Amino acid sequence: MLMTRQDCSSDIAWQNGRFLSRAELAVSPSDAGFVLGATVTEQLRTFRGILFQPDAHAQRLAASLAAVGVTAPQPLDDILAAATEVARHNHALLTSARSPAAADIGLIIFVTPGELASHHQGQAGAPVTTIHSFPLAVSLWAEAYTSGTSLRCVDIRQVPADCWPIGAKIRSRMHYFLADREAAAAEAGARPVLLHADGRISETSTANIAVVISDAIVTPPATDALAGTSLGYLRQLAEQAGLGWQTRSLTRDDLLAADELLLTSTPWCLQPAIRLDGVAIGSGCPGPRYQHLLQAWSDAVGLDIAAQARGELA
Repeated sequence: MLMTRQDCSSDIAWQNGRFLSRAELAVSPSDAGFVLGATVTEQLRTFRGILFQPDAHAQRLAASLAAVGVTAPQPLDDILAAATEVARHNHALLTSARSPAAADIGLIIFVTPGELASHHQGQAGAPVTTIHSFPLAVSLWAEAYTSGTSLRCVDIRQVPADCWPIGAKIRSRMHYFLADREAAAAEAGARPVLLHADGRISETSTANIAVVISDAIVTPPATDALAGTSLGYLRQLAEQAGLGWQTRSLTRDDLLAADELLLTSTPWCLQPAIRLDGVAIGSGCPGPRYQHLLQAWSDAVGLDIAAQARGELA
C-alpha cells in the first residue's frame, strides 16, 4: 500500500513504499544497480508540475523490467501514484515564488535487483524501487530550439541486441558516455550518432532520430533503437498534421539526404539537427516541419516550450 507523505518543506523522494526527503535518499554500494549497472529506469518530465505521458512511461517501465527479469516490489499503480505526488510536491516548491509555467522538473523512476549476495553475506537483497526529481536545466538547450544542433557519427557502436534487449531502458550506458566524449572532441557542442556494427543508425546518446523527407517522417525501427515515448508522441502530432510516418533502417547517407533531422527526448521534447559531420542538412537551418511540430507540441501542453527554456515565462 502507498504510504502517506508527511508535510515536508524540502524536496521529497520515494523508495520502496516510503516518502522521505531527497537528502535521505540512498542506494547501497552493494546493490547490483550500483555494482553492475543493472538498473531499469524511466525519465519523465512535467509541464506546470503535471507528469507528461505517465502511462506510456509506465508501460515501457513494465516492459523493460520483464525483458531483464526484474520484478518491482510494488504494483505499478502505486509507483505511478508516488511519482505523481513527488512531482506535485517538488514542482510546487520550485515555483513557489514564480508562475507554475516558469520551470518544470525531471523525474526518475529506477528499479534495481537489490544487494548482491557476494557483497551481502551470501544473501541476495530484494529489488529496490526509487523515485526522485530535479529541476530541468532548460537553459542548457534553450539556444538549440532556434539555432539547431550538430551531430557527429562516432566510432563507438551501439550495444548489439544479443548483449541485452535494445527495447529495455536501462542504466548500463558507458558507451553513451564514451560517444559523448568522442563527439565533443570532434566538434564542441555536437551530439553523437551511434550506429550498429553494420552501419544502421540507432540513436544519439540522449535522443531518438527522425528524418523528414518531403511530407513523411522516417524513423529507425524498434530493432535498431529504443522506442522513445517522446518519439511516439511526435508520431501523434505528425499524423494530426497530415504527415506520413514510416519506420525502416537508416544509414548515414539517409541522414545527409534528409530535408530535416528531428531529435526527440523527454527533457526538451523536440529539437532540430542542422549539421551532420560538418555537412548542412537541408537548408542548414531549422526547417518548417520542425517549426510546425514544436508549435503543436507547445499548444498541446499549454505552454511555449522554447520560451520556458529561454526563461521568458517567469
